Amino acid sequence: MAASFEIEQTLWEQGYQYIVGLDEVGRGSWAGPVVVAAVIFPQNTTLDVVLDDSKKLTPTKRAKLISPIQETSLAYAYGSADNRYIDTYGIVPATQYAMKSALEKLSVQPDFHLVDAFIIEHINEARQQAIIRGDAISSSIAAASILAKEYRDALMRTYDNDESYAPYQFGQHKGYGTKIHSEAISAFGLSDLHRKSFVPDRLL
Repeated sequence: MAASFEIEQTLWEQGYQYIVGLDEVGRGSWAGPVVVAAVIFPQNTTLDVVLDDSKKLTPTKRAKLISPIQETSLAYAYGSADNRYIDTYGIVPATQYAMKSALEKLSVQPDFHLVDAFIIEHINEARQQAIIRGDAISSSIAAASILAKEYRDALMRTYDNDESYAPYQFGQHKGYGTKIHSEAISAFGLSDLHRKSFVPDRLL
């Protein structure tokens, strides 16, 4: 079942005007940043496309959704925390930092926040809702999931054009713990994009 604006519609009817959906990607990756996208749609939005959890969509389908999401939204923004931040402070504080960064970059400030599974620490809990599997339920969160995934994947692909990172084939596995990635680390050691706190000890 695809995501919908049912939760957003209820909040709009309660008087909230700017409802933001947030989601992150890259939490479990061995390399690269954690990325958060934030998306605000106008009240009573309808879309001609079907939104869903980005992990359920093929790369081709995700790519086709970027323009409809960006063109329909009132505002969208990205935030991130790099591997050094993650190694220094941990993945949970890094995700909180990325969410705060995305919110600060929005051209429209939200009055309610819908988040996939997380509570945002610096936001009043009365003005947010953490939804388990929210990217499959709320269209705003699903849109954020898709934008964040496409943004991060595109970033990881750019490293294949840098001779320092090309041996790791980040564009193929996006930094996650695949066999190809493990073999590359065994052969070449860690790059300065790797999260030392995430790479298995056997590869260090």
